Amino acid sequence: MPCGKHRSSSSRFLFWSTGVVLLGALCSPLLAEAAAPSKTKQFRAGVATSNITPWLGDGLIGNFGTPPPAEYVHDELHARCFVLDDGSTRIALVVSDSLYMSREVLDEAKRQASEATGLPTDRMLMSCTHTHSSVSARWGNPFKPKKEFTEYQKFVAHRIADGIRRAIYNLQPARIAWGVVDQPDHVFCRRWLMKPGTELFNPFGEPDRAKMNPGYRPKQLLKPAGPIDPQITFLALQREDARPLGLLANYSLHYVGGTGPKHISADYFGMFADRIQQLLQADRLDPPFVAAMSNGTSGNINNINYAKPPERKKPYEKMRFVADQCAEAVYRQYQNLTWHDWVPLAMRQRELELGVRKPTAKQLARSKKLLAEPERPDKFPHERAYAGNAILQHESPSTVRVILQAVRIGDVGIAAIPFETFTETGLELKARGPLKPTFTMELANGGYGYLPTPEQHELGGYETWLGTSKVEVQASTKITSALLEMFSELK
Repeated sequence: MPCGKHRSSSSRFLFWSTGVVLLGALCSPLLAEAAAPSKTKQFRAGVATSNITPWLGDGLIGNFGTPPPAEYVHDELHARCFVLDDGSTRIALVVSDSLYMSREVLDEAKRQASEATGLPTDRMLMSCTHTHSSVSARWGNPFKPKKEFTEYQKFVAHRIADGIRRAIYNLQPARIAWGVVDQPDHVFCRRWLMKPGTELFNPFGEPDRAKMNPGYRPKQLLKPAGPIDPQITFLALQREDARPLGLLANYSLHYVGGTGPKHISADYFGMFADRIQQLLQADRLDPPFVAAMSNGTSGNINNINYAKPPERKKPYEKMRFVADQCAEAVYRQYQNLTWHDWVPLAMRQRELELGVRKPTAKQLARSKKLLAEPERPDKFPHERAYAGNAILQHESPSTVRVILQAVRIGDVGIAAIPFETFTETGLELKARGPLKPTFTMELANGGYGYLPTPEQHELGGYETWLGTSKVEVQASTKITSALLEMFSELK
């Protein structure tokens, strides 16, 4: 029978068998790959600190008037660095003990770190604590940076870069957890509405309705002008053997203060790091344990309850009390954390253009006239200083581009804003953001003054004065919208 018409059953079996063998030979690598167990994802973390303590003799900034020279170091200042790696994404978070640093200084730190490690600059978040007991690493006018860095600016940029390099060198398999605890006892709105009939004026002779730090004046104080955020949110890192590796916390408290005269100090931020290390029995580990308290949205928050008579404290007494209370609250919550062997990391960065505030024609003319009369005493609060601020704002560019960042660490969201940000903005990001919990690190990637909400601008007060608040009135609204868009991309 011609083979072209029919095949026997044996020949059909032989053809089928041969085809299976050939197909199996072709597909065996794919089948083997599918059958093999997937590689286990590994989360790694590395931490380090760099000492950024300035030398004595430079001026201590953070208050009105000529900065007095630093004469004593009560406690060292540090850049506290955390590097996280999920196997495909690596990010660096830095918290520096400084009032704040100009963007150009932090850009230089990022450039040096990236050049040495390959970590992209848009994967680095660098914030400052806003201690009022350090020397300046900023420009006098953030809109007109100088061509050359000061000696301290060069030093601090290099030391931050070194800290990131060391943290990357210290990367090791790690576990991560996060927690939230309420600590409302140490945060108070420092802006108060005054009772009708109370006269308040800004430096330009215009009426205000809110006053910063009004003191204990029960006959004139009406109520706080805004809310507080009582939460301490924190990330915790463990080694594979469950020993502590690092802890990054966030609390919306401006600073505490109460140092000795002309002292350099990291304020309660540094004391918190010391106390939580003690509570976790994390001393003398190799590599060393690193803790940091970052500043949340505290532009209108401090540690003083003006509804009560003032307390008299010895230098550093209140600072230590607040730090210990915060550390103990975090430590209690630490006992109940859920630890993760791996979490996803993601980060977005965007530059947002904002308008720079300008004086009105009347404010500008008044300021020029005042500065031309050096013997005339001030009629209104800080009148002469803010006349100078008005001139600076007038001579500044009309817009500025600022860096915003949104970070995802597992279920946690972190917003980075380069302003002294009002609590209302932080609370809105927490409520509307898709990641829970979410917190904000202020004075991150630069510093451009205060960021009141439009509603707070209407009330006036120090934080809204031209020169204290340097960008457009709608800036907080634009920043919040941009960050929420960025968070939606991460989710």
